[in-house]
Amino acid sequence: GMARDDVLALCKRLAGINEDYLAGTFSGSVYHGGMDGYTEFINAAMGMHQWTNPLHASQFGGVRKMEVEIIAMTLRMFNAPDGAVGSMTTGGTESILLAMKAAREHGKERGITRPEMVVGVTAHAAFDKAAHYFGLKIHHARMDPETTKIDMKHFRSLVNRNTVALVGSAPHFPHGVVDPITEIAALGKSRGIPVHVDACLGGFILPFMEKAGWDLDELFDFRVDGVTSISCDTHKFGFAPKGSSLIMYRDASMRRHQMHTNVNWPGGIYATPTISGSRVGNVVAGTWAAMMSHGEAGYVESTRQIVGAARYIAAELAKVKGIQVMGTPLGPVVGFRSDDFDIYRLLSKLTEKHWELNPLQYPASVHICCTLLHAVDDMKHSKRLVQDVKDAVEEIWPTRGLPASGGAAIYGTSQEIPDRTIIGDIAKAYFDAYYDVKPDATEQNLAKDLGEA
Repeated sequence: GMARDDVLALCKRLAGINEDYLAGTFSGSVYHGGMDGYTEFINAAMGMHQWTNPLHASQFGGVRKMEVEIIAMTLRMFNAPDGAVGSMTTGGTESILLAMKAAREHGKERGITRPEMVVGVTAHAAFDKAAHYFGLKIHHARMDPETTKIDMKHFRSLVNRNTVALVGSAPHFPHGVVDPITEIAALGKSRGIPVHVDACLGGFILPFMEKAGWDLDELFDFRVDGVTSISCDTHKFGFAPKGSSLIMYRDASMRRHQMHTNVNWPGGIYATPTISGSRVGNVVAGTWAAMMSHGEAGYVESTRQIVGAARYIAAELAKVKGIQVMGTPLGPVVGFRSDDFDIYRLLSKLTEKHWELNPLQYPASVHICCTLLHAVDDMKHSKRLVQDVKDAVEEIWPTRGLPASGGAAIYGTSQEIPDRTIIGDIAKAYFDAYYDVKPDATEQNLAKDLGEA
C-alpha cells in the first residue's frame, strides 16, 4: 500500500485535472456558486457521519432522524397533505425509477398485466430507463413547437386501459418549460391513473418562486388534485452533495409499491425501501446540513437571483439576430435555437471560449442551466455569455449557410441517422473506452506522478 500522505498528495494532483467549476462557464453541474466556506461546512457535516449506513437504522439513529426531517421539510415545500410520505434516493434517476415501479405495481392491483406509461417527448430519459428496466411500454407525446409544452391532444390520444402512469415535468430538462400539470392531473384523476410530476430540476426553484417575486403560470405540486407523486433533487438547487434526491407520494400506499421484501432468504428477512441496500449516510448528513443552513429564506433569495439571471439571458438572447428562445422558460433553464444558421456552429464557438453548454436535438438547439454563479457579481458570467453569443453570431453570419464542422458536425449529423441503435452502440462504446484502464500502466503512472510531485 501507499503512505497516506502520498495518497493525499496524489488526490490533490488528480483534483487539478478537473475543470474549474467556479469559472462560471458550466451549464448546471455544480449549483452552489462557491459560497465562502460552504464546501468545508458540508464536508464537516459529512465527516461526522462518514461511516453511517441508513440500512442499519438501529445503529445509526442520528442519520435516520436527519433523513426523516429532510423528507418532512421537502413535503412542506410541495404543499403535501396530511398522510403524504417520501424516501431519500441517490439521485433523480432513482426517484423516477421508484415512482414508475410503484405505478406499475399499483396497476397490477387493478389487473393490468401489460403496463404502459405516457410522457412528453421532453420528459427526462430516466423514464425510458424505467420502461426498459421494469417492462413498461412507453408512449412519448409530441411537444407544441411554439410553447415546447406537451401537446395535450396527442397526450390524451395515447392513454388507454393499460396506462399505469401519466407524467409531466416541472420544468422539463431541454428548454426549462413547465408542462400543463393541472390538465395532466385532471386527466389522471378522471381515469384513475397515477400522475407523476418530475420536479428533479426545478424542485428547489419553483416552490420558492412566488415568495421570490416571480409569477407561476402553472401549479405543479400537491395542491393540484390528481398529482400522485413528485420527484425532487436536493443535490441541484438544494445545494446538497451529489447523490441526493427525494421521491414523494400523496399517501403511504403508493410508497409501499416501491419497496422490496424477501421474507424467505436464509440470511434473514430482507427489506429495503429503495433500490439500494446499503446507503450513504454521510450524504444524508450533508443534505440535512445544506437545508438547515439555507432555510426557506436562503432558498427564496437564491431563487430570486438564479431566476433573475435566467430571465436576463433569455431576454438578451431574444434580441440577437438569428436566435430564437425556446418557449417561455419559467425557471433556471434557457434553451435557444436558430432558423438562420447551424446552431451547433454557435455551440462550437462558445466551446472555444470555454463554455460548457448542453447540446440538444429534435430540434437542434442549445441550453444553459443557470446556477448561483450566473447571478453573483452583478451577473458578470451571464453578461459574458450574452456578449460571447453576440460575438459568435457576428462571426457566423457572413457564412451562415455553412454546416457545422468538427465535433459539432458529428452531433448534428447523428440526428440524421435513421437507425438509432447505431447511436446507442456508439454511446456504449464510449463507456467501454471510459473504463478501459490498464492496471499495470496505472501503477506505473501513479509511481511516476508521486516521483514528480
